[in-house]
Amino acid sequence: MNQLAGNRFGVDPALFLLGLALLLVGLVAISSASIEYADWHYRDAWHHTRRHLMYVAISVSAAVVVYRLPPAFWLASGWMWLLAGLAALVLVLLPGIGKEVNGAQRWLPLGPFTLQPSEFAKFTVVIYLAGYLVRQAQEVRNELTGFLKPMGVLGLVTVLLMAEPDFGATVIVVATAFGMMFLAGVKLSHFLSLLGLSVVGLVGLIFAAPYRVQRLTAYTDPWADPYGSGFQLIQSLIAFGRGEWLGVGLGNSVQKLFYLPEAHTDFVFSIWAEETGFVGALLVIGLFTALIARILWVARRAQEVAEDFGAYLCYGVALVFSGQAFVNMGVSSGLLPTKGLTLPFVSYGGTSLIVCCCMLALVLRVERELPAVALRKPRAARGGA
Repeated sequence: MNQLAGNRFGVDPALFLLGLALLLVGLVAISSASIEYADWHYRDAWHHTRRHLMYVAISVSAAVVVYRLPPAFWLASGWMWLLAGLAALVLVLLPGIGKEVNGAQRWLPLGPFTLQPSEFAKFTVVIYLAGYLVRQAQEVRNELTGFLKPMGVLGLVTVLLMAEPDFGATVIVVATAFGMMFLAGVKLSHFLSLLGLSVVGLVGLIFAAPYRVQRLTAYTDPWADPYGSGFQLIQSLIAFGRGEWLGVGLGNSVQKLFYLPEAHTDFVFSIWAEETGFVGALLVIGLFTALIARILWVARRAQEVAEDFGAYLCYGVALVFSGQAFVNMGVSSGLLPTKGLTLPFVSYGGTSLIVCCCMLALVLRVERELPAVALRKPRAARGGA
């Protein structure tokens, strides 16, 4: 009992160390992958490394603030965070405010930094939906309206994300919301009906944009257009092939020498695999597997002591991390069509890193609350008897 009480004032060592390990892997991978790119474009080989270190410092500071706030705060303020997320998604679409890059308007310039509202939206949707599933638990499980109400909010978020457009973030947000609803015990008939409609809608969105269809056909046979639509995937596969078992060594990648576009962002895993080989790639996959398994373990413990809000938060975070990691690695290895999604904690990108660290801090705080709850429940049960 004393040991449980003592744990209330610390963090879960497994979660903390796994998150730290991924942060360190990201720092090493970005430093190596961006050197030539930064030297050519900024005349400073360590430009991206310094900026990433700054992002790490900001992310850790934000995570500390999130960790200090109890789950009750997020339960009470979930609707406000959702409104903030929606406001940011609207703001980025306004002419003269949102920053457009390669035909997509996804960034809000904030002086020397940029904010990506789609990343923030993942955070706000998880918090809002976790609170809704607790407040409307009976309606969600027994009535169609309990399922449709949050789907209406999700539809609004989806429309705003696709207006940017950001198809990758849309898929992650929708999949996370559906996963959380399923775990909350929604009726299977309701779930499967709306899931089918959503799949049809996503397929329609793919075929509504020629560039998405081109990405899909390039994924099935990248060698059909090796210097066009298939170029990025082919260069990524070459990086994996060069890595073999133990890699070519840190800093010795050839594909990062302007062969592979987005080498330090969306395809940083490819460069990591080239330089550290199959062993290094397996290490990163193992770290993500262990991290997600630990988060799910915390969620299960929270459910066992009737802390449903904390459990749904953890489930949402696990779904976001696992979805993004699977898509990013799948795209890099040719398992999935090309889609721009960051690898959590590893890829270069300030907003993504901040959101990932804050999400992990939420899970750490939920885990911290569990021992105290576990101690209180048996006393209450004995008192009632």
